[in-house]
Amino acid sequence: MPRLSEVIAALENLWPAERAESWDAVGTVVGDPGQPVTRVLFAVDPVRAIVDEAVELGADLLVTHHPLYLRGTTTVAASTFKGHVVHTLIKNDIALHVAHTNADTADPGVSDALAGALDLRVVRPLVPDPTDPAGRRGLGRICELDHPLPLREFAARAAERLPATAQGIRVAGDPDAVVRTVAVSGGSGDSLFDHVRAAGVDAFLTADLRHHPASEAVHHSPLALLDAAHWATEWPWCELAAAQLDEISDREGWDLRVHVSATVTDPWTAHAASSSTASPMGAPN
Repeated sequence: MPRLSEVIAALENLWPAERAESWDAVGTVVGDPGQPVTRVLFAVDPVRAIVDEAVELGADLLVTHHPLYLRGTTTVAASTFKGHVVHTLIKNDIALHVAHTNADTADPGVSDALAGALDLRVVRPLVPDPTDPAGRRGLGRICELDHPLPLREFAARAAERLPATAQGIRVAGDPDAVVRTVAVSGGSGDSLFDHVRAAGVDAFLTADLRHHPASEAVHHSPLALLDAAHWATEWPWCELAAAQLDEISDREGWDLRVHVSATVTDPWTAHAASSSTASPMGAPN
């Protein structure tokens, strides 16, 4: 039975904290280094529903992609949302470890998991990590389809393969345009448009695309856009990360029980489709 310090050392080897962005808050948030670990739960968000799931599961360690405290705080009072999470974790001897931007750029990382969920072949990073001589780490991935598809069919594949959310997949571009190459980036990706355009891909699949950057992208180039829910583009990493820890556990003889949360923590819970009669001049939405 490993101690928390041993498991954290293994996770830090996968996603070194020094590879996180300077603004990020990664690493161990709660936990006694000496406590034994037998059961681990992976999830995207360290929210109340996930912490309650960890308690019910009997987990000793919760690993999330998103940080609990991304900015400084002056209180962990249980009357606050995040303070309640901290209190619940400590009362139940559950450690919390975060791998965020250090998992985004890892090899394999968040975008590799996203590409794998869509059956895409990864060619190279979209934004290579200059400290990686092998050229495999970095933000986002440039990928190829196994065979060309019309945009509408590739969008349908994304809707089928990614976890279901209220948003589904929003698409910008000619539905009949042929897609051969795709840039993918788990999480918010509209800061990457310059890199995507430079890559010359047919489509870009990411999340949280804003109106103006998306408008500029589709009106000044043939680039197609696929905008999925933020949570849905990052959840496949949980399965990848759990498999990596499983492999380490087998190699070290730890016999850990590793789980992936299926709880949907995307904040949007419903989608009401617009009516064509409500659109200007009766145009479709």
